[in-house]
Amino acid sequence: MILNPLIANAYKVLEGGELSRGEALALAREIEGEDLLDLLSLANKVRKRFAPAFHKCSIINARSGRCSEKCRFCAQSATFPTHIETYPLLEPEAVLKCAEEIYAQGVRSFGYVTSGRGWRKCDADFEKVLRTMDLLHERLPDMELCVSLGILSEECVKLLAAHHVKRYNMNLQTAPGRYAELITETHTMAEKIETIRLMAKYGIGNCTGGIIGLGESWEDRIDMAFAVRGLPVDRCPLNVLLPIPGTPLEGRPLTTPAEAAKFFAIFRLVNPKLMLKFCAGRETTMKDFQGLLMLSGLNALMTGGYLTTRGREIAADNAFLTALEQF
Repeated sequence: MILNPLIANAYKVLEGGELSRGEALALAREIEGEDLLDLLSLANKVRKRFAPAFHKCSIINARSGRCSEKCRFCAQSATFPTHIETYPLLEPEAVLKCAEEIYAQGVRSFGYVTSGRGWRKCDADFEKVLRTMDLLHERLPDMELCVSLGILSEECVKLLAAHHVKRYNMNLQTAPGRYAELITETHTMAEKIETIRLMAKYGIGNCTGGIIGLGESWEDRIDMAFAVRGLPVDRCPLNVLLPIPGTPLEGRPLTTPAEAAKFFAIFRLVNPKLMLKFCAGRETTMKDFQGLLMLSGLNALMTGGYLTTRGREIAADNAFLTALEQF
């Protein structure tokens, strides 16, 4: 078999080498057609060597909508007429009930997500978050607790570390150079990165990724992959945009399975040891190509539903992951 020279060069990642930004960008620009399957095969080999275990997680939308931020792709912004269900912070017992249901189906990683910019101090709602963490830890001690609460002060990060939180989700969303176009007049990339570094300082793992299909270039996608590589991150959720009616990006065309597969494969080659998790867009936009995409270097998925859209049943995903382990 004769490999495309760009792919042949990328095999150095299997031996512990690193791709440069230029090499990653060349793969993105030039690999297509039959060569794309060779690229996916390499990414899967890298995954098997450096991050072989498959993983699943599930989340709860613990506070929905009414968000003051203006992320142009997000259904939860109060600025956009998306007509989603909105509600205040859930009571700890309601969160526990959801966690117990997914635990019974074999999920051992639970994400607690709230809309909003974040917290600068420990107010009444933040104290409710901490009580919820304590209750979950008491009742489900072997459930890994991950939270996503927005931008936090150091005081709040220290409290999360003291209340059994093992991992924090803070997505970059896109390349640093494109960030201001997508998240306007609100929080900055620098504030996100500061929160990520605070988590690492206090022993909380970071789950940090982004989303494609926003109108970004391949240069932007590669820059996001390298931005993640430069941060203290061990898990990385990757999303494919499902354009939400009412948001400024509602008219964006769907990302094709081939384009998504190429992105995932290159992201794996740039970040060989990360847990790469396929989240939003897996069922809705990728449909029959889910299996191919999970063999593009990914080794984790979110199951059971997303923040404002439905996902796939946990039982179906359990069987899906069992089948993937044979490849």
